[in-house]
Amino acid sequence: MSHSLSLSARKPYSIWPRPARLGIYGFLLSTAAFFALPLYVMLTTSLKSMDEIRDGNLFALPLHWNFDAWVAAWSSACTGVACEGIRGGFVNSMAIAIPSTVIPILLGAVNGYALSFWRPRGGNILFAILMVAAFIPVQVMIFPLVRLLAAIDLYSSLPGIVLVHVVFSMPVMTLLFRNYYSSIPQELFQAARIDGGGFVRIFVQVVLPMSAPILVVAAIMQLTGVWNDYLLGLVFAGRENLPMTVQLNNIINTTTGTRLYNLNMAATLLTSLLPLCVYFVSGRWFVRGIAAGAVKG
Repeated sequence: MSHSLSLSARKPYSIWPRPARLGIYGFLLSTAAFFALPLYVMLTTSLKSMDEIRDGNLFALPLHWNFDAWVAAWSSACTGVACEGIRGGFVNSMAIAIPSTVIPILLGAVNGYALSFWRPRGGNILFAILMVAAFIPVQVMIFPLVRLLAAIDLYSSLPGIVLVHVVFSMPVMTLLFRNYYSSIPQELFQAARIDGGGFVRIFVQVVLPMSAPILVVAAIMQLTGVWNDYLLGLVFAGRENLPMTVQLNNIINTTTGTRLYNLNMAATLLTSLLPLCVYFVSGRWFVRGIAAGAVKG
C-alpha cells in the first residue's frame, strides 16, 4: 500500500525543461555568442577581398575564400621599414616566451615549496613583500628598470626582456604554488624528512610529481601573459627582438597607404593563434588545476 502511494505521489515526467534551466541555457548561449561573434567577424573579414569588405555586409560569409591576406600578413606585410610580415615576430615571441615561462615556473615552484613546507626565517615577510609588489603598476617600474638594465648592459636585448618578465611574474607564480602546496598534508612532507629526504630530493621526488595540475595552470597563465604583452616588449626587447604584438601594432596603425582590413584581421588572428590553441588544448587541465587548489588561501 505504501509503495503504491509513493508511486502515485511522484510528479509526472515532463519533456519540457524547467524555466531555471532554460534561463541557464539562454545565458550560456548569449555569453558564447558575445565572445564568438567578434572572432567570426575577424575570420570572415580576413578571408574576403577588399571589394567584398567595401560592400559593407559585415556578417556575410566570403563569396570567394581568399587566403592572400593571410599569406601577406605572414610574409610580406610592412611592420615598419621592413616588409617581411610577422613571421620574424613569431620567432622573437617564441624566443622570449619559452624561457620567460619555464624560468618563472621553476622559481615560483621552489619558492612556494620552501614557504609551504620548510618555512624559513623571514619567509612570511618575503611573501608579504612579493604580494605588495604584485599590486605595483608596471608603468611605475619601467624607468628604473631601463636605467638598471642599461647599467648592466642588458637593455634592448633578449636576456633583458626575459629577465623583466621573470621579475614581474614572481609574485603571482609564488602565490599560485604556495597556495597549492599548502593544501598538501604536512604529514607527507614530515614522513619524507624522516626517511632522510633533503630539500632538493623531496622537491624533485615527492612534490613535483604531485604538481601537474598547478604546473599546467601556471604555464597557461605565464605563456599567454608573455605572448600577449606589448608594453614590456616594446620598451625592453630592442629592435632586433620585437615580439609579434609590437609588429602587429605597426601593421594595424600604419598611416601610409590604403588600410587593408583583411590583412589586419589576418595578422591579428595569426598573433593570437598560439594562445587560442593553448586554451583549447589545455583548458580542461586549467579548470582541474584551479579546482585542485590553485586559488585556495
